Amino acid sequence: MKEMKNVYLDNAATTPIDPQVVEAMIPYLQNHFGNPSSSHSFGRKVKTAIETSRRKISKMLNCNPAEICFTSGGTEADNLALKASIFDLGCTHIITSAIEHSAVIKTAERLADEGKIRLSLVRLTENGHVDLAHLAELLDTPDKTLVTLMHANNEIANVLPLQQVSDLCRANGALFHSDTVQTMGHIPFDLQALDIDFITCAAHKFHGPKGTGFLYVNKNLKINSMIIGGGQERSLRGGTENIYGIVGLAKALELAYEDVEGHRNHVLGLKMYMKDSLQKMIPDVKFNGDCVNENSLYTVLNVNFPPNPNGGMLLFLLDLEGVAASGGSACSSGAAKGSHVLEGINAMEPGRASIRFSFSRFTEKADIDHALAAVGKVLGVKQTETEKVTHGS
Repeated sequence: MKEMKNVYLDNAATTPIDPQVVEAMIPYLQNHFGNPSSSHSFGRKVKTAIETSRRKISKMLNCNPAEICFTSGGTEADNLALKASIFDLGCTHIITSAIEHSAVIKTAERLADEGKIRLSLVRLTENGHVDLAHLAELLDTPDKTLVTLMHANNEIANVLPLQQVSDLCRANGALFHSDTVQTMGHIPFDLQALDIDFITCAAHKFHGPKGTGFLYVNKNLKINSMIIGGGQERSLRGGTENIYGIVGLAKALELAYEDVEGHRNHVLGLKMYMKDSLQKMIPDVKFNGDCVNENSLYTVLNVNFPPNPNGGMLLFLLDLEGVAASGGSACSSGAAKGSHVLEGINAMEPGRASIRFSFSRFTEKADIDHALAAVGKVLGVKQTETEKVTHGS
């Protein structure tokens, strides 16, 4: 019996680790085991690796090494940024949106429920972009404010104009945090040119290891640790550092930025091929968010399928056909209700199912063809129509 092909199209949830990243990590898993806080040669060797990684990352982002604080990933980094803004920097007002990552929106809601802040939600346009005019209205307040808006949405891929939001924040004396987990490693950053207070990173979104990331903290800010312990990370995060994770993070980012444009062209080509093919196969198919190239992250395509008897089981049935995709953020996969992002942009239409397909530099055209054939099979699209698409006729 021929073994079924398995295709992974859930790279917004996590990416496969690059073999070169594993190779860079192995010495720190096998041989260099010293505690970086120890003063002997074993500790100094490991401490040097951490600081070398920090310098590499800061050079790629054009910032000061002291502005990089290593964390366990994007969720911890988001939490640290929000809580430090309130408890250390005196913010009493947070502006965010209904379609932020749970690490942001749930943290903000809890702070509001506890009476620590006033919470405002900025309006969204019909296709899910932030209404900048409404943001300007919300910023017109005497309250010290933190604006926290993600750079690219993890479900619908809409990209925020960081510079415009930064300008609005600065004009109104507000702090600005952006969850850049989906764009780090995919879009270049120049943090000398971009006036921002906090950005976040998770290594596993660009072929690095899970359980490691960082928070960029603008050098003009002084914040305190959320995790209390030793004086690690310049007293910003207590606990023995994840040395092999940090080394893997630096290597993964280095590989990602070796050819950003080539990476983008490859992945965007696959995304647009899948989008165009689905439109040919399924006349009433729609796409959630903004699929226009310059306004959308090239790694994500959120597809809204027309009513079908198999619609409610679509994700499960695709998995049986060897296609791994997602119904939304992996961080909310245990939730009983549907995507809060699609709900936030009023895309939860009765009878229609939405699937997020997300791609990486390891994705190939054959993977897309397999996924298209699986979609056609599950939805009962005529075989001839599917064959026309996947064979390029």
